[in-house]
Parts: sequence; C-alpha cells; structure tokens
Amino acid sequence: MLQHTISDLVVHKLIKDQHGPASVELRAGTMPVTASAQRLIDYLCHYYAERLGKGYGKFEDDEDNFPMPRFIRQHVIEQSIDFATLAQLMVQHLQVRAEQEQLASGGFVLFARVHNGAADCLMVALITEVVGTAITNGLDIVDSLHLDMGNLRVAGRVDLTAWQHGAERYISFLKGRGEVANYFKLFLGCNDVVIALKETQKLVQGLGQFAERQQLPPEVRDQLLQRAHGYLDELGGEGQPLSIDAVARQVWPEAPERLEAALNDESLALSTGFVPDRRAIKPLVRFKANAPQWKLEFDRSSLRSGAVIYDKHADTLVLSNVPEHLKKALLEG
Repeated sequence: MLQHTISDLVVHKLIKDQHGPASVELRAGTMPVTASAQRLIDYLCHYYAERLGKGYGKFEDDEDNFPMPRFIRQHVIEQSIDFATLAQLMVQHLQVRAEQEQLASGGFVLFARVHNGAADCLMVALITEVVGTAITNGLDIVDSLHLDMGNLRVAGRVDLTAWQHGAERYISFLKGRGEVANYFKLFLGCNDVVIALKETQKLVQGLGQFAERQQLPPEVRDQLLQRAHGYLDELGGEGQPLSIDAVARQVWPEAPERLEAALNDESLALSTGFVPDRRAIKPLVRFKANAPQWKLEFDRSSLRSGAVIYDKHADTLVLSNVPEHLKKALLEG
C-alpha cells in the first residue's frame, strides 16, 4: 500500500445521535504521526480512492453561508491560522450542519493534510466505532472497540493543489445515503452542479479507455461502444439520469464490475445522476476528423464492412461504394 506524507493530523469528536442535538469534543492541538497514525491514513486514502459513487465539485461562492474556502485560504494561502485552528473551525461548522440533518450521527472526525506525489490534499472523514472481539495475553476472549473503516460513509477530500491552480473541480465526497451526503457536502461548501455535456464527454472517454485497456478485438470493441451509444441515446431521449453501475450492467454484462471500476476511477472524476447529452455520444459509433484540406466522418462499422479501408503502410484511406451524386461532384471538381 502506498505510504502518504502526512504534514498535519487532528482528531476531534462529533457527539450526536440521530434526531438529536450535536456537540463536539475538541482535542488540544495536533497529534504526532506515529506508526499507527500512518497506517490509518494510508488505509483511509487507499479505501477512499477505491470507493465508488463519489460526488465532485468546487467551493460555493457564498462564503458567509459556506465558510470552508475562507477557513482553508486563511491556513493555506494567508497562513494566518495553524492546522489545529483550521480543524477546530471546521468541526464547529460540521456541528452546525449536523444539527440541521436529523439523520446525521456522530463519531470521530479526522482531519489530515496529506501529500501524495504532486497533490497536496485535505482529507476529512467521520469514523465510527464498532465492537469487535479480541483475545488477551491470558487467552481470554473480550470485547474490543475499534474504528469501523469498512463502513465509512462520510468523508471528503479537497485537492489543495488543484484549488490553487484554478481547476474546475477539486472537491470530492462520498455520496452514500442522500441525506447524510448532502449535509456533508454543505459542510464542505461544495457546489456539485453537473454540466451534462462535459460529463458525457468524460463518460465517452472512459468507455474508450476501457475498451483499449481491455485489448478487445475490434468487433468486440465496436459492440461494446454500440451498446453504450444505444443505451445512452435512450436515456438522453427520455431525459433519464444515468447511474454508473447501470451503465456497466447494460454495456458490459460479461463483467460489469470491471467497467464500473474503470468509470469510477478518480482520474476520470466522473459524476453520476446526469442526463446524457446526445450530442456528445456520437464518437462512440462515428469517427470524425479533419485536416487543412478535408473533413471526414464515418461509422466505425465501416471499417469492418470494408466500406472504409485504412492502409497504415501506404498511409491512405480508401472509401468504397461512392454514391452517384458524389461521383458527379468529384468529376465536375
């Protein structure tokens, strides 16, 4: 498992039962990065990256109601507050948002500034405890409390590097149950408005990358892309939002979990719940290209049928079955 560089780490406690009031228990100052803390953060970052169903966005502009960008700017840019103060301000704002959501529940709130390669990120996770079983040195069986990482439902990440470079989206969060995900999104100050055209283009890109990485035979690749086009065109025509798991089942029923994992890859940052833009799905079934002296567009299936032949050795493209009107126009050239 990849080891991350942890520059700052704080854990506070959010105290709240569902349908009840919220309060916080604050730690005084940051904590040392021990071997146990390192293992926890490495596991958290790995688990978060692997989790499916994330939302993506950027900070809201209204910093009075969504103060997170102001807190982070004070720490990262202005350096007027330290990380301990940042974490305290954040957990106090989380308390306010948790009060507004009846279904929110408490737990340990972990704040970590983590470096992973070139990315400088702020991780926030709400982790609950679960009762397990342990065996003592005297070989007795006892109850043992431990952090329930396997059921992590509330977590988010701000890519501070992308934020400072003006990226379009730099916040991600676990979508989980709608109500809980929404209150945590509000806590992060995340505007996750989805632009369907751009998301559809990313989906098309992800499908193409999957077909390439699977090294599918041309005819199998064409079938996959044709199925994707048909399904997305149907959703777009009916105005129905898509889910990535449904796309995977429809498009690659042979192994939907592999396609779902590819489309949920964090590098693609693909949202879910948008209505496919039918303009953006044409590349799934059609080639379109141009050069200074020509433009060309044809179905991918033409390469299989022989209507279009590409000779890579001669660097030529041959079109067959030229229609009469085009012949006439060419002869009159």
